[in-house]
Amino acid sequence: MRKVRWAAAAASAVLLIAGCGSEGDSTQGHDGDAPSASGSAPAKAGSGGSLDVEAVRKEIEAAATAAGFTARQPADDVPPGLKSCTVRWQADGAKATDSRKSYDTTVTALVNGGWKESRSHEEGQSVDKAFNKGGWNIRAWHHPQGRVDGTDWVSFIAVDTGPACEKPFQEDLANKTTNKQ
Repeated sequence: MRKVRWAAAAASAVLLIAGCGSEGDSTQGHDGDAPSASGSAPAKAGSGGSLDVEAVRKEIEAAATAAGFTARQPADDVPPGLKSCTVRWQADGAKATDSRKSYDTTVTALVNGGWKESRSHEEGQSVDKAFNKGGWNIRAWHHPQGRVDGTDWVSFIAVDTGPACEKPFQEDLANKTTNKQ
């Protein structure tokens, strides 16, 4: 199941990078899961922007922890070639007093930090938003109780949309597609 979700996520990332990764409406119309990653090595932003994977990770973590979230551990593994292109920060929904309020506060902090909202979708109590800044896109999800472990699911996943990350995402997608068959 994880491989299938990763393949869908990689496909979404390729679409973001290949034709929809501009600063404008980069994630409009893409509703798949984004890559889940937890890369740790600093890397230059593939987009040529001033942000790198560590800067993006720090911005997400600072906004989320200031809003009352703690990180859920362990994060999913990501192929080594994608660690400099993706950031995954998943909140421990069970530890948040009011996860929706903390989500909204996190999103506000990201916007105040220069992230521009490019998409927002709410269905019932679930919300999915997209933001972009410096060649990176963040997808932010909040789904109330009822997910796998019965706690609120809150996740912030960032993808570098620059040309340096396009090839690794396409290669990973090709590998996942080939291995799935």
